Amino acid sequence: MIDRTLDLDMRTRFLRVFKYEPVDHIPDIEFGYWPQTLRKWHKEGLPRWIIDNETADRYFGFEIRRVISMRIPFRKFEYKVLKEDERTMTVRDETGIVKVVFKENTNLSSIPRYIDFPVKDWNTWEDYKDRFDLENVEYPENWNELVDKYREREYPLGVSAGGFFGWARELMGLRQLCKTFYKEPELIKDMFEFRVNMVLRAIEPIVKQLKPDFASWWEDMCWKGGPLISLKHFKEFMVPYYKRITNFLKDHGVWLNIMDSDGNIDLLVPLWLEAGINCFLPCEVRAGADPVLLREKYGKEVLLMGGVDKTALIAGPKYIEEELNRLKPLIEEGGYIPHVDHRVPPDVTLKNYLYYLKKKRDLIGVTT
Repeated sequence: MIDRTLDLDMRTRFLRVFKYEPVDHIPDIEFGYWPQTLRKWHKEGLPRWIIDNETADRYFGFEIRRVISMRIPFRKFEYKVLKEDERTMTVRDETGIVKVVFKENTNLSSIPRYIDFPVKDWNTWEDYKDRFDLENVEYPENWNELVDKYREREYPLGVSAGGFFGWARELMGLRQLCKTFYKEPELIKDMFEFRVNMVLRAIEPIVKQLKPDFASWWEDMCWKGGPLISLKHFKEFMVPYYKRITNFLKDHGVWLNIMDSDGNIDLLVPLWLEAGINCFLPCEVRAGADPVLLREKYGKEVLLMGGVDKTALIAGPKYIEEELNRLKPLIEEGGYIPHVDHRVPPDVTLKNYLYYLKKKRDLIGVTT
């Protein structure tokens, strides 16, 4: 798999890995970090200018991979503070979601608590749908300049294809969405039909003008026990809509579709493959999405990213080496890029993380 006589650019290397072709080394990328992790690492010697995933990627020297998207014009809700105390604010944001957020000076978790969502039934969906202008796409002001730049790229470029379940969950909330599959199936179909048209409208100029290397998807529709909806509902309500987008992409040369979903994706993999989605990340090992087992079960048709158990980085050098050795046959087989199986948590010390990077780079053929 690794042929050190080759000298490939990042774009070629990324695509060849997923075609099971020799590369000079496996792409060196990572999934990212929780903000608390970087703040903790500042006390352990990490430079303080490293404040987010972008600056961390630059500091650690990872390879570039970009995803671009177009926006469909949306008439935003008025941002409004509904209630406030010393620590929190209850707000309605510009997407119509009502949530409790912590104020910046409280040093508490930044994860909001959701109170209400804009779509509840047919009437609220029709109102929400009317906020979109599907006849137009919001181009960046410097689009022509970007087109020229991206056409000369030496790194992999993706187009954001969004998703369905994850998108609808943000409109309805998880509980209401799951109920609606049973109580108002035609409403779900109408929402997903609208979503297909929205996605195709948004990706068309990117696909036709830039010929991206892959499509990026996001669902987060599994937990450690498996999918959040039944396989029957997934096959009926989601597979046909995926296919309309993946068929469009395939017709324009985009064959690599990367799905980002946490949790145990095992049961959904064959249905995603049927839908034209063939690559999966971050492969959370402790949640049941071990990349070694997924490859054994579904074969080389399944392409994978991630799968380095984050708890090994917490435990220390011995366990890091054992985890990487466990993944070595999969790395050598191809169709796989190893990285931590989600964002690196603050339990991981900077020392352990640097040890992991060194050992991983030795394994994937990166010389430092």
